[in-house]
Amino acid sequence: MRRWAFLLKPSWLALYVVVLAFAYLCFTVLAPWQLGKNTQTSRENAQIERSLTAEPVPVTTLLPEQDSAAPDEQWRRVTATGRYVPEAQVVARLRSFGGEPAFEVLVPFVVDGGPTVLVDRGYVRPDQGRVPDIEPVTGEPVTITARLRDSEGVNPGREPFHGDGALQVYSINTDQISELTGLPLTGSYLQLIGGQPGVLGEIEVPHLDAGPFLSYGIQWIAFGIIAPIGLGYFIWAEIKQRRQEKAAAAATAANLEAKTPLTAEEKLADRYGRR
Repeated sequence: MRRWAFLLKPSWLALYVVVLAFAYLCFTVLAPWQLGKNTQTSRENAQIERSLTAEPVPVTTLLPEQDSAAPDEQWRRVTATGRYVPEAQVVARLRSFGGEPAFEVLVPFVVDGGPTVLVDRGYVRPDQGRVPDIEPVTGEPVTITARLRDSEGVNPGREPFHGDGALQVYSINTDQISELTGLPLTGSYLQLIGGQPGVLGEIEVPHLDAGPFLSYGIQWIAFGIIAPIGLGYFIWAEIKQRRQEKAAAAATAANLEAKTPLTAEEKLADRYGRR
């Protein structure tokens, strides 16, 4: 067992921990993260593709009640007739369109005979980093066509605030905006299509692109498999090297012993011993 003792040295033990931790992260965190993004992207692409050909439907068919949400119908075009609530307008900050910063403008919309939904009017560009003057919406009855969108998660540590004459938030989260405005809102919100009453800068439908997430996920799985195999190879190579060094040392010792000259006593003993 002494020849295996080197495997219990601190440097080798540290290597085991690093390799096993890396493989564990590959299988439990990194690969699932990328594969999950691939699943989400594929789902969104399928929803976008369906929405391009599907005819608009009344919003109340997908959001019939105040607490309704339609995550399986994201990007689907819907129509709604009702009234905006201009005094409850909210601005979402830290947005980007066309590679430039922007604000998204959000306002509740009371659907006739239905729930109150949050409507994304589109984007506006900042005025020297501040919220610009925003064209107000009418409080008169209007009919709009928009796309269903999923509510976003709340950004932790970033609280809403009043600034530049507007209530500003960091994410389009209908629960948070409902609490801020005091108006009950549906779980999904609406994103206005160009040419609709109240629309600002139109937010385009994303391009269909699967992205590299699937290949990245497969790569992390491969890395998780290769890492322990690589560790095994290094152990084998170290054992092989030690065996070669031991064999070379033994051969050298044998050669030295064979070449060592005899002392005078050894020569006499050898001479008379032979007689």
